[in-house]
Amino acid sequence: MNEKEIMDLESFYLANVFSKKPLVFTRGKGALLWDINGKEYIDCASSYGVAALGHCHPNIVAAIKAQAEQLITLHSCYYNDKRAEFVQKLVNITPKGLDKAFLSNSGAESVECALKLARKATGKTEIISIMGAYHGKTMGALSLTWDKKYREPFMPLIPDVKHVMPDNSDKIREAITDKTAAVIMEPIRGEGGIRVPSDNYLQQVREICTEKGVLLILDEVQTSFGRTGKLFCCQNWNVTPDIMCLAKPFAGGLPIGITVAQKDLMSTFKVGEHSTTFSGSPIVCAAGCAAIDTLIAEDLSGKAAVDGKYFKSQLEKVASRHKIVKEVRGLGLMLGMELRYDVYGVIMKTLNKGALVIDAGRTVVRILPPLVINKEQIDKVIKILDEALGEEENERSSSSTVSN
Repeated sequence: MNEKEIMDLESFYLANVFSKKPLVFTRGKGALLWDINGKEYIDCASSYGVAALGHCHPNIVAAIKAQAEQLITLHSCYYNDKRAEFVQKLVNITPKGLDKAFLSNSGAESVECALKLARKATGKTEIISIMGAYHGKTMGALSLTWDKKYREPFMPLIPDVKHVMPDNSDKIREAITDKTAAVIMEPIRGEGGIRVPSDNYLQQVREICTEKGVLLILDEVQTSFGRTGKLFCCQNWNVTPDIMCLAKPFAGGLPIGITVAQKDLMSTFKVGEHSTTFSGSPIVCAAGCAAIDTLIAEDLSGKAAVDGKYFKSQLEKVASRHKIVKEVRGLGLMLGMELRYDVYGVIMKTLNKGALVIDAGRTVVRILPPLVINKEQIDKVIKILDEALGEEENERSSSSTVSN
């Protein structure tokens, strides 16, 4: 099939729920993607953070091939060697005390599990979320998500959810009642604009939750797996939640969701109260074992800390040359560049020049490269962004002149 035939088939048969770019990708390796015409792109979107190990990492490919010849799927009502190996590796790297896991298929599912667990364990119904938060689009996760464009078409959502002002621990304290089961938040708000919290905020929230007997749930679906320079983002502030939601990169590109919690908490679930058909399939767990091994062996969290500092410093230099840029922010290789205008034009210009970036709200360019990206590739992305921003400024200036 040619490019047009592929796009036409997807458009005809698939639900029109994705904001599509007019590109057909057919191959990837490391931080690079190639479209059907052979054009090369540096991937600084990594499928919204999934491809943290890059595309087709040889360790992941080998693990999938080997497991595919042994056993691909097996329901969790039976035991499996790769599942056992994966959860052991997982718990060995999670913050101390988070020693029981539930495996699912996506970040939204990991959040759904956390919600049910919080309500079951506490016997309370109220959940406090944060303005600007994004937790997914299933009904429970959507109830916690802030943006009205996602929420309003599906109202009413689940009851007893409050949204409070971000980066203000006093507002969380005020919102807690005797009905509150948990507070849920992202350590860094991703879709909310790559918002890094103030230095003491997470510690203060942890202290309030402990004092009030309320569970703290951290949604680390996008911020974990070394992306911010630590294995888990909460470790940047020495905070351990009661429940943590994981997903995206933990199976090297295959679908996975993970909810980890303290043993006593997770044990409040009884047999049959929460399950999913594809929980911990052998082929996903084999990929997950290889992903964790690679993360540790290649010290990718340390690499993200170093490369992220360099990437951010170069973005700041670019920002200083363009009045269109308002701010650069982020941690490790989770970076954002806030513009004074809508980012669509810059994203498309960047794409056309051979680099993929995505948005984080209407005015923020989000940069989530694979952790395996190299300095030469970073420098090329910086050059492309510099050019794209300059072109966007010139277009806006010309448009303003014409309109006047």
